[in-house]
Amino acid sequence: MRITVIIPTYNEAENLPKLVSVLFSLPLDLDILIVDDNSPDGTGVIADNLATENPTKVDVLHRKGKFGLRTAYLTGIERALAKGSDAIAQMDADFSHDPKRLLEMANLLENRDVVLGSRYVPGGSVDENWPIWRKGLSAFGNFYARTLLNFSLRDVTTGYRLWRRETLKGMPLERIESNGYVFLVEMVYIAHSLGYRFGEVPIYFADRRWGKSKMSFKIQLEAAIRIWAVRWSYRDLRRLGRAARADS
Repeated sequence: MRITVIIPTYNEAENLPKLVSVLFSLPLDLDILIVDDNSPDGTGVIADNLATENPTKVDVLHRKGKFGLRTAYLTGIERALAKGSDAIAQMDADFSHDPKRLLEMANLLENRDVVLGSRYVPGGSVDENWPIWRKGLSAFGNFYARTLLNFSLRDVTTGYRLWRRETLKGMPLERIESNGYVFLVEMVYIAHSLGYRFGEVPIYFADRRWGKSKMSFKIQLEAAIRIWAVRWSYRDLRRLGRAARADS
């Protein structure tokens, strides 16, 4: 299975070389697509150097501004599909997603359509050094999204995913309007509405080792409000999903 790992970056100069090194140490057929939003700390230059060192394995997409997760991933997915990737992974650049868990996710994808790296299945957890309020906020945000959107999945706000190419090609990704981290929820909701088969692999979500977190109150507020719109935007897809399950 040829996997393209899409890594959006903004000021990840300290993390990116280390992450790429770990990914290439895995016994997987991996390509890496770095989508950099004009990072002022030189991440884009580092990405270009990595591409020069690995010309057939690392690709870099430079953007002129900080345009957010939605366009970073949608543009990256379009490019990866055009290159013929069998599967596409979404992963943060800051080591909050353990790259080694990609092995188990790839194994599970053999009989699933999408696999999530989950903090809230048995064996999964969040950073042990987080204060109680932060752990509670993370758990509540996931519970809030799961409840409003009627998910049976345990972790719908995770940013660590592995998709089959056929799954992504079957989804109307052009309909996604969310920009911040709620984009991740909306993307999973589309797949869930269409009846795709999910798997969840337990992960330990570690706090970033280097650099500054991108999460803010504004992003969290957008997510809380936007989820209501997501709930009502895909009623037609839910009908299609129910019809497909009935036919099978």
